[in-house]
This record gives sequence, C-alpha cells and structure tokens, in this order.
Amino acid sequence: MARPRKPLLSRERIVSTALALIDSEGLSALSTRRLAAELGVSGPSLYNHFTTKDEILDAVADTVIAQVDVSAFAAAGGDWRTGLLGWARSYRAALAAHPHIVPFLAQGPGRRPAGLKMADAAFGGMVEAGWPPAQATRICAMVRYFVAGSALGSFARGFVDDPGAYDPADYPHLGQAHLLVEHQRQVDEGAFETGLLALVDGLALQHPERVPPGSGQQL
Repeated sequence: MARPRKPLLSRERIVSTALALIDSEGLSALSTRRLAAELGVSGPSLYNHFTTKDEILDAVADTVIAQVDVSAFAAAGGDWRTGLLGWARSYRAALAAHPHIVPFLAQGPGRRPAGLKMADAAFGGMVEAGWPPAQATRICAMVRYFVAGSALGSFARGFVDDPGAYDPADYPHLGQAHLLVEHQRQVDEGAFETGLLALVDGLALQHPERVPPGSGQQL
C-alpha cells in the first residue's frame, strides 16, 4: 500500500504555519527547528525556501501587512480625511488579528514589498491631497505609532474582573473597572475610534488649505 504523500513544502505553507505558531505562542516560540517540526520536515528543508529565520519573519510580517486596505486614498479622490481613516482602520484590524507580530512590524517595512506599497500609498495619498512631503511623512509615522500601540494589547483586559480588587478606600473612581473585561471590544475599539477622530480633527486644523497665504507658517 502506497504511503500517503506529505503536503509539498512551499513558501506559502511555511509562512502560514509560522504565523499560526506566532499567533498561538508568541514571537519567542518561532525557531527554525520548531517550525520544521510543526511542518513535519527536517530543518534544512526550510533553507530551500528561506535563508534565515529573519527572512521567514519578514515574509510573515508582509503577509499581515498585505491584508491592509489602502484603496481609500484612491477612492476618496483627494479627500485625505477619508483616505487616512480608511487606511488606519484597516491597518489596525490587520494588526489586531495578529498582535504577537506587532513588535516586529513596528520596526518598519524594511525591504518588504507589501509594507513598502502601503507606505507608498499612504504617503502618496497625503502629498496628493496637498500636504507637504515632510509633514506627510510625520503624519504617516504618527498613524503607525498609534495603530501599533492600539493593536499591541487590550486596555480593557489590563483590568481584572474581580470587584474585590478595587477597594473604594484606595480607588474611589474604579468601582466599575471590573466590568471592563466584559466589554473589551467596545472599550478598545471605542478608544481607537476616539483617538483616531481626534487625530484627524487636529490635522484638519493644520492642513495647508487652511493656512492664509503669506502667513509664514511652517508645516
């Protein structure tokens, strides 16, 4: 009787297995030996597709970033607010689905194609909407900081759900803090939306179209 064939090893299978391992156990769990074991192959087999562990991590990170939708910039026809909001929301959704990879992603796009395409679309969309390049760069960096911080962990889950942990004698304003975990999604997503809208409203006050000609204001 013929032995069942193992699934062919491919870059896609390596990346998806690595991402699943990181999602379940964190970045520190990923090693070439552990990944090979999860795939049911010998360690050297991985090197037919990736030279180093960092190359695998780059591919995993780019797979996550490839899920970010940047089409809002083009669809908005120069409306930077719509483009920025659409990008930031999609960006957070992609990262929040894989929070353990966020510390690696926070290092920047490096040479990763999807990361560079995202940066190009966001920066280009802001410049085409009238933002000076230097300011557009700072805005894109700010969004990355904000999104990464939001996706990295849950504010609500930082509080225990034991009412006894919040003695009113010591914490007179935390009488409802034990309910935060129960409402994690509303709290965390609401906090992100509140911050994002505040950022966009603040940027609207700085947009070049609002600066009087000859005012000399530097953006």
